[in-house]
Amino acid sequence: MSTVEDLIKILKTGDSSSSRLAILPYFRKNSSAYDFDLIRLAYDFAAEAHRGQTRKSGEPYINHPLETAIILAKMGLDQPSIIAALLHDVPEDTNYTLVEVEKNFGPEVAKLVAGITKLGIIKYRGMEKYAENLRNMFVSMAQDLRIVLIKMADRLHNLSTLDSLPAEKQKRIARESLEIYAPIANRLGIGSIKGELENLAFPYVYPDKYQWMKKDVLPKVELKMEYLQSVIKVVKKELVANKIKFISVHGRQKRLYSLYQKLIRPQYNGDLTKIHDLVALRIIVPSIGDCYQALGVIHRLWKPLPGRIKDYIAQPKPNGYQSLHTTVFCLEGKIVEFQIRTIAMHQQSEYGIAAHWHYKETGKTDKKIGEKGYTLPKKLNWIEDLVKWQKNIRDNQQYLHSLSIDFFHNRIFVFTPEGDVIDLPEDATPVDFAYQVHTWIGDHCVGSRVNSQHSPLETKLKNGDVIEIVTDKNRKGPNRDWLKFVKTGAAKSKIKSQSEL
Repeated sequence: MSTVEDLIKILKTGDSSSSRLAILPYFRKNSSAYDFDLIRLAYDFAAEAHRGQTRKSGEPYINHPLETAIILAKMGLDQPSIIAALLHDVPEDTNYTLVEVEKNFGPEVAKLVAGITKLGIIKYRGMEKYAENLRNMFVSMAQDLRIVLIKMADRLHNLSTLDSLPAEKQKRIARESLEIYAPIANRLGIGSIKGELENLAFPYVYPDKYQWMKKDVLPKVELKMEYLQSVIKVVKKELVANKIKFISVHGRQKRLYSLYQKLIRPQYNGDLTKIHDLVALRIIVPSIGDCYQALGVIHRLWKPLPGRIKDYIAQPKPNGYQSLHTTVFCLEGKIVEFQIRTIAMHQQSEYGIAAHWHYKETGKTDKKIGEKGYTLPKKLNWIEDLVKWQKNIRDNQQYLHSLSIDFFHNRIFVFTPEGDVIDLPEDATPVDFAYQVHTWIGDHCVGSRVNSQHSPLETKLKNGDVIEIVTDKNRKGPNRDWLKFVKTGAAKSKIKSQSEL
């Protein structure tokens, strides 16, 4: 059972979890950013507010907000977030009010706690309520992303204690986590939270599939992890011989739910031998230059598989993920994937936006609550776009369908001729791309070039494609037939609105 001392220790020293690479978060330069007396005071306040309350498991209620705060501490979030996590259930579940929270801990903490309380619990209780809660979720993200990060941590701990709940409630909470929380965590680039949400929910949503994976597939994965130990010895020796500094060389096992999702795809059809990233060897080095030097060492040792070298450092994924990937014929001719990255890239992969937590100050002060205004980082502009977009869709069925395609579906990233990255859903077309760049370009689109080749407007784009749109200023508007193949809600909405004029 955790204590407030455990929370303080994590804030002082960083995440020392044995289940992950023990690297101090690079964004936490020292512990001076935290007022430990105030954090302890917040814990005492919460403990007093929840005194006598227990969870379904019988444990003291205070354990839940404490564990929620510990998850956020491991992510390196700021002090207001940690304190808000400790207090997040106080106004709703105790006799203490939000006014008392603000009086004791200030307007910023009170705003975060109010946001969590207002957000409420997303539940599958009818289409109207479900859609309404999702809309509120995204509005909260645009107002202050920390609200949703605290909610993620809250959900993660709740999932770890599902055993004490009735079976029906277990399945509902687990399904919400798989279909709502995990995709949002993925879009924010928080790989560690996404993976843990999925793995904890998996046995409750698909119990039979989980047992199959655990009984028949997991032992094979563990055997491959044993094999990796011999590869690690060779790699370390070669890195040292080539005077390449490294922080860690370790094996990474694909998470069980992620592996299940891959196995059921048509191209794999349950065949484990077709999946090359079942396990991977991960090399953490100090600098970007070291990444490429380490890649050279690996390729001198073993022959790479054609088409399996991916440079996500030069071309990051839309959620900010960076790493070098290569798959090689390794010891005994077995196929192994390597991932090579810096400490910063590793933290980005694990914690996404939280790994370099910051809001850009606007310089203005909110007179009502006495704190400075902030804007989202540019890479998260899609959140504000989503909030604007959802205002125009009143039909909840259409909203949920479009949401699953535009924001929860697999994403690809393509490029303008100038090298700007455009983030689109899988199977998007040049017309979707055109409208993503600018409405005028979409309305006046007459053709496209994909990787310098003339391509039909209905072409399905792939990761890394370079797209050039041919426009005609005399064109009177979009072709309504484009609605047959465009994927994004934005493109569909603009085509409909223009063609109806």
